Amino acid sequence: MNNYLVGRLALRYLRGKGTANAVPILSRISMVAIAVSSCAMIILFSVFNGFEGLVDGLYKAFYPDIKITATKGKFFVPEKQLLQKITQLDALEQHTMVLEDNVLINTEEGDYLPVSIKGVDKNYFDINDVAPYITKGNGSLIDAPIPTLIIGQHIAANLGVDVDNVFARIMVFYPNTKVDVGNVSPTDAFQSMIFKPDGVFMVQEEFNSKYILAPIGKVQELLGQAKAISSIDLKLKPNYSLEKAKKELQQNLGTAYTVNTRYEQNKAVYMVMHSEKWAGYAILLFVLLIASFNMVSALSLLVLEKQKDMGTLRTMGILPSQLSKVILLEGVLWSLVGGSAGLLLGLLLCWAQTQFKLIKIQGAFIIDAYPVAVQWTDVIVVLMTISVVGFVAAIYPARRVASQKLNEIMGGK
Repeated sequence: MNNYLVGRLALRYLRGKGTANAVPILSRISMVAIAVSSCAMIILFSVFNGFEGLVDGLYKAFYPDIKITATKGKFFVPEKQLLQKITQLDALEQHTMVLEDNVLINTEEGDYLPVSIKGVDKNYFDINDVAPYITKGNGSLIDAPIPTLIIGQHIAANLGVDVDNVFARIMVFYPNTKVDVGNVSPTDAFQSMIFKPDGVFMVQEEFNSKYILAPIGKVQELLGQAKAISSIDLKLKPNYSLEKAKKELQQNLGTAYTVNTRYEQNKAVYMVMHSEKWAGYAILLFVLLIASFNMVSALSLLVLEKQKDMGTLRTMGILPSQLSKVILLEGVLWSLVGGSAGLLLGLLLCWAQTQFKLIKIQGAFIIDAYPVAVQWTDVIVVLMTISVVGFVAAIYPARRVASQKLNEIMGGK
């Protein structure tokens, strides 16, 4: 029996032609169970992809494609040779200097709050996507006698800051490193600078309660770090590999500097998201395996029902191994038919969620509905999974066919 005849027989049994009522019913039940599981799988993958894309977009506001820091120490002065090596990178689109450290802030009416100040230049907003999340004020950083700054929404709420008030001021305090610790007085322990709040950003709680942005020149003055920075942020050209660019930079810069991609800067967040995605897949795979037990029963019943047909084929010279291929292919076809139907339904639901926002997110959040993003790699994973499950479910009935003797089949045993 060639592969063509194996396929014809499998398709004949798939249609249920010439079979008793029990086998088609059981096979349809199996297909429905697999359809539900495959539908759930693609929806699960798409929702996790949507949240991953959302989080990635949010983290781009404060985490660049690549970040270069000193291996030792918190600050460093960027040498001309260092900048030349960075600008020689083919994948580089733009870079900016950043000076970051922890400070205390307050207003005349507010309490002291510990935050992180980022000293940035105008290029920072082209590299990190903060601008779309500025919800109030002008969002400009002006290096003037009273410089401006941009603050997180949670910080503004805690301090009672109104950026639309032209008289609003924020005092920023930083430990004075030039005084003698043993004889320092409370008034000399900190150096301070007055800023005017000119914008409020709202990204997510982690950033809204942590960061303030200010002109880098004023932050260097406040921290007593003339010409020093804490990192160099890089934006790569589209379609360039972060890992490849990182490897090239690390080789050129040596061990004195540490090069991290955006994913490495937030390794724990991305690791948790990927782990949750595949943990959900494992749970649904377990459900799919349970559903496949019904398929084993249906295929076993099909083998019993088709004994005489198989006996006739055996007398015509068909080998038992070839008949077992028919059953194996039948299991895969049942899985693919049910799984493909579920997959199409899942893709349709994902499209509907994208277009019509059917399922909303309760409570205050930056989006009002669950995000979904379909990736074709996930579609392939689902199809491969249901095919393997169908094949595994057909192994026992197929072995039973291969082990039967011709006289047992023709005798109806």
